[in-house]
Amino acid sequence: MKELEQFLIRAEALLARIEPLLPAAPADVDWNAATAFRWRVSRDGRGRLQAVGNAGRIRLDDLRNISVQKEQIEQNTLQFVAGKPANNVLLTGARGTGKSSLIKACLNQYAEQGLRLIEVDKEHLADLPDIVDLVAKRPERFIIFCDDLSFEEGESGYKALKVALDGSIATQSDNVLIYATSNRRHLLPERMSDNTGYTHGDDGDLHPGETVEEKISLSERFGLWVSFYPFKQDDYLDIVHSWLLHFGVAATQHAAADADALRWALQRGSRSGRIAWQFARDYAGKQ
Repeated sequence: MKELEQFLIRAEALLARIEPLLPAAPADVDWNAATAFRWRVSRDGRGRLQAVGNAGRIRLDDLRNISVQKEQIEQNTLQFVAGKPANNVLLTGARGTGKSSLIKACLNQYAEQGLRLIEVDKEHLADLPDIVDLVAKRPERFIIFCDDLSFEEGESGYKALKVALDGSIATQSDNVLIYATSNRRHLLPERMSDNTGYTHGDDGDLHPGETVEEKISLSERFGLWVSFYPFKQDDYLDIVHSWLLHFGVAATQHAAADADALRWALQRGSRSGRIAWQFARDYAGKQ
């Protein structure tokens, strides 16, 4: 017994020395702290949800000249919040046209009805099963938001997202949807060499090779595709006027700002909602 007692004493001393070096247990999530959260991974590899206290307050009415896209996303989100069948969504197209803003605006629109958003960086997509486990028994409805999504060959997040969208037994939950934005629809880089795998059937049908099939397979797992396009000049100026009004510039001054707004867009090589917002902030700030 004496040897056993000495062993236990030494073991307790060893544990006392090791315990301060171990990572602290993750704190419980305060679900009332915010409507938007970020998935953060610490240096020790542990993931946790971090509340976003200053999430943008953009509204659906603030987004102009994307009425078709707005209607599609809003309808899908409304179905989801109401507990009805809804699809995972891939928003693709021109940069700065309102893809991410539309998702955030839907959060603000339906937060009081239980909608919540969790932003996940693509390098942490392998943690999707852990995130789903964390929220599966919650009464809220969660959109997992992946912004500016694209992959290079062999990235681990590609496979993880593919499994999640397929409805793996480890990632199924009725209160979770995935909304992703990207500037390219197929999410993986496409090269001329991919076309060498195409074959022609006897009846003239064109059959894609395995490389092409793999590159389009992830996109196909999103039930709803919503495309965004560059704005025409009149649409761009309409958005500029809307933001100038938002920043307190009187409507009588808007026409005088048009030439500057067009030069601003020309310098940046794009007419988009983001460019219009940036110009309006600059113009209003100088008044």
